[in-house]
Amino acid sequence: MPLSSDFRVVSFDDLPGWANDDHQAAYAAFRRSAFHAPVKPYRSGALGVEFEAFASAYSEARSEASPDARNFFERHFAPARIGPAGAKSGFVTGFYEPEVEASPVRTAFFTVPLLSRPADLVDIDDANRPQGMDPYLAFGRDTPAGLVEYFDRQAIEQGVLDGRNLEIAWLADPVDAFFIHVQGAARLRMTDGRLRRVTYAAKSGQRFSGPGKLLADLGEIPLEQVTMQTIRAWLAANLKRVNEILWQNRSYIFFREAPVDDPALGPIAAAKVPLTPGRSIAVDRMLHTFGTPFYIEAPGLTAFGSDGFRRLMIAQDTGSAIIGASRGDLFAGSGAAAGEIAGVVRNSAVFFALIPRALAEGAS
Repeated sequence: MPLSSDFRVVSFDDLPGWANDDHQAAYAAFRRSAFHAPVKPYRSGALGVEFEAFASAYSEARSEASPDARNFFERHFAPARIGPAGAKSGFVTGFYEPEVEASPVRTAFFTVPLLSRPADLVDIDDANRPQGMDPYLAFGRDTPAGLVEYFDRQAIEQGVLDGRNLEIAWLADPVDAFFIHVQGAARLRMTDGRLRRVTYAAKSGQRFSGPGKLLADLGEIPLEQVTMQTIRAWLAANLKRVNEILWQNRSYIFFREAPVDDPALGPIAAAKVPLTPGRSIAVDRMLHTFGTPFYIEAPGLTAFGSDGFRRLMIAQDTGSAIIGASRGDLFAGSGAAAGEIAGVVRNSAVFFALIPRALAEGAS
């Protein structure tokens, strides 16, 4: 697979702020992917960064916990700007792991369930997709008459799955539940004193439709002011319209329980390793290969630090809204403070992929 012409190989001197980054923090995240790689290889992205080309870097990372991390990345990789010089910038947003109070049983206060995957939810691909079914749908409902589109958010929240014992936990606020769906994971502070984690298991399959764009289109919030915080504030001030807005997002997420092995790390995500706050990035997995390091320059992004964002990140997650070679979602961490960071990240950015040297030299 040839390396895409979208990559323009440059030097590390061309990466603004490279020398001042915390390369060891990025190396720790990269090392987690290195240990997963022998378990199950990552799929190579369509832009030609082949998983096999990481073998040497992964092998060394597994054997060395604390090398000169900057030297490690410079020896094994060559930076490549995504898109030609002067091209339109990329774009980054932020995501995090919410932490909310929850009950193991329904009460008068805790009435909003997080659900596990139903037995009649079936994965769909080209091999079993019924003729005429929307090709976007990756899940469907198994019925005696065959596979059909699964119930959507409104139907599920109105009770169509009641009585199946799918409830993992109960929350007090439907808006909290909605944003847990958006983030795909959460830590639950249970009323019985336990700390539990839920993470993505499956979804109903419909397209994601964010409330921010809808509220902007309705003239309720100016588009340039749309953040998680402004959306929450609008919903809190318009309680009678919460369902009207949230049900426009027909996609519904189902969860599974997951351990909290290291409270400093996030949930295990699409690349099958725990996310590292400030160092893991979600990318378009159809284009990019998990485990790829990306150097992101976003001078206008001050949520992570007042001097702008120039940081090495590791591709370890994906998302339905993350589409394009220069599109990324930065993992901010867990809890309310991380949410304050993630909720305001909407910034132009320049993307540099660190390409294994064998591939980069072959493209030069």
